[in-house]
Amino acid sequence: MPLTLLGAKLGMTRTYTSDGLSVPVTVIHAGPCVVTQIRTPEKDGYAAVQIGYDDVKPRRSTMPMIAHDAKAGTAPKRHHREFRVEEADLANYEIGQEITVEKLAETRFVDVTGTSKGKGYAGNMKRNNFKGMSASHGTERMHRRGGSIGGHGTNRGTGPKPKKGKKMTGRLGGDRSTVRSLEIIKIDPEQNLLLVKGPVPGANTGMLEIRFPKRLYKSKATKQAEHAKG
Repeated sequence: MPLTLLGAKLGMTRTYTSDGLSVPVTVIHAGPCVVTQIRTPEKDGYAAVQIGYDDVKPRRSTMPMIAHDAKAGTAPKRHHREFRVEEADLANYEIGQEITVEKLAETRFVDVTGTSKGKGYAGNMKRNNFKGMSASHGTERMHRRGGSIGGHGTNRGTGPKPKKGKKMTGRLGGDRSTVRSLEIIKIDPEQNLLLVKGPVPGANTGMLEIRFPKRLYKSKATKQAEHAKG
């Protein structure tokens, strides 16, 4: 498993490069995270590392979670996440270990996962990015409709209900979403801040997962290789 950090989205701003270019960035408070539990194949049947992020007042936690975090020698944490790792990588972690944003200095790009903003009940065009029907002469009150669904009653084309997966109106947003290969513009270890180019999912103060990128396009892979060489 690539290194994963928990953080909080603080908002968007812009910064300027040495060439004077304006770059829109998202400011993320990334870590520090504490290793609160280690899963081993012998005891749990799989290899994983659990980390905690963001101190919380004990009265806002529960007795089991307070005791759980106390075993790691840390204050109660607001968020806990568990990530699978290779069994051989378990030796790199220990209970109570602190993981900071400095670990991300090894990479130039990151994947960021969060919960997208909930937008309530939405129509077809907004929810599914439909084009809409023609607004030219002869079209009457059909401009923002999804069109006929009768031909998709079942897999055979007939039946009493639309088949599953048909793109229709419904709840939009509030889902787990990942933006891949965001470029790291700046890292501030003293304030645990990470600046990445572009937007990330979710509202301000929302929790995020930041990890090494799973895959890179050729141009970004070249930049990553150059960054690794220093």
